[in-house]
Amino acid sequence: MAAAPLDNRKPGHRPIRSFVLRQGRLTPAQARALESLWPKYGINWQAELFDWNAAFGRDADLVIELGFGNGDALAQMAAAEPEKNFVGIEVHPPGVGSVLQKIEQQQLGNVRVISVDGIDVLESMVADGCLSELRLYFADPWPKKRHHKRRIVQPAFLDLLARKLRSGGRLHMATDWQAYAEHMLEVCQAHSAFQNVATDNSYIECPDWRPETHFERRGLRLGHGVWDLLYQCR
Repeated sequence: MAAAPLDNRKPGHRPIRSFVLRQGRLTPAQARALESLWPKYGINWQAELFDWNAAFGRDADLVIELGFGNGDALAQMAAAEPEKNFVGIEVHPPGVGSVLQKIEQQQLGNVRVISVDGIDVLESMVADGCLSELRLYFADPWPKKRHHKRRIVQPAFLDLLARKLRSGGRLHMATDWQAYAEHMLEVCQAHSAFQNVATDNSYIECPDWRPETHFERRGLRLGHGVWDLLYQCR
């Protein structure tokens, strides 16, 4: 498919990643969406700063959802907050195809999609101080201790976000793994660039802007709790 997401990075660009790329089965509808809708809503990775205002045809707050899964929450947030520009980043083709269908069906002109590692996007394509919000919902918790180094929320990740977020910009995270929630809280509390919005420096209630996600529903069925964390960039 010539119009499918383009990942033209060099192999071995980053040795440790926070995800494992699983080639799930594409439905015929998802495959058609990748073929026909990617040129309209997709953005290919590039090794230089990207003009987000030009991509959306307007100047508005830029919100990135990192790892949007099947795209249900991304589409709902974009529909509920039309004044913001949303960029969804997801490496799994079925999820990309699924969200492209939703964007087209709902005619969401404020959503664009990228299908490469989000860290690479932040490092290369996002100018310092231009990001209004980063939303990270139900990232892989990597529960085994030997895999903790793969968790995306680490001091180096916060260092990167501290550069990319504007002053007062927000980092909103949610997880259904208590141990990962505790890890995120510990790492964020220790970083001087981020201020916990919760008055008790702990977790917050799920805010109105975060819809229930597919992974959240699965976790709730398994009896998991859900923890939201909200930080503001100083």
